Amino acid sequence: MLRIFILILLVGTCLYLTACAGLYFSQRALLYHPQPSLEIYRALPKLKLAVKDAELSVSIRPHKGANALIFFGGNAENVAWSMPLFSSLFPDYAIYLPDYRGYGDSTGKPSEEALHNDALSLFDKVYAQHSNVVVVGRSLGSGVAVRLASQRPVARLMLVTPYDSILNVAQSRFPWFPIQWLLIDKFESWRYAPKISVPTLLVAAENDEVISYASTENLFHSFGKNVASLKMVAGTNHVNIFDKPSFLEWIRLN
Repeated sequence: MLRIFILILLVGTCLYLTACAGLYFSQRALLYHPQPSLEIYRALPKLKLAVKDAELSVSIRPHKGANALIFFGGNAENVAWSMPLFSSLFPDYAIYLPDYRGYGDSTGKPSEEALHNDALSLFDKVYAQHSNVVVVGRSLGSGVAVRLASQRPVARLMLVTPYDSILNVAQSRFPWFPIQWLLIDKFESWRYAPKISVPTLLVAAENDEVISYASTENLFHSFGKNVASLKMVAGTNHVNIFDKPSFLEWIRLN
């Protein structure tokens, strides 16, 4: 009986370690879901930005003046679809919608550090022409936006369905695994939020099935006093939050 127990324990341990290894080696495939460039958006003006080991494709709506908006999208998002929305909400702003590495017509492979460095390069490019740069980050992009805003003179920050960290999100999804030891790209927004002093808006979906409200609330409490505000859009989920008039009103700049 003891031998059978030991055998079962050894087999179970091997299976568990194999699952851990599988999760480790597949984690970026689980986190990043590159979307191809769609023909309908190919007519949009593009900025080609050379960065380390890659070239980024950025859909743009040119506009002269001080104002500009940069939008960092979700992990399975074709950001170009947002051009009509942001163009209508921010008519006096130049709009920049970057495809992450490996997404759309951008080359390279995505990682947390690569996306962060790319965001810095894009911001510096935009800031050289526009002194008032608003940054919007959605879902995965909220982590890119928060870290960027902690290091660059962003004028205003807006975060849609944001999280406190991908580490915590992943741990809630895979509670039986030691995610803190396995995860490479942790996107710890809570770590960078205290360094931000510009007006920040966090918007959560009431029925978000991807990012829990607790995760968004934890991030909100990471900001300094009177820096951030938190709104919840009733009757929405992670995908359809953009459809609600209340959401559109909250992110519109007056």
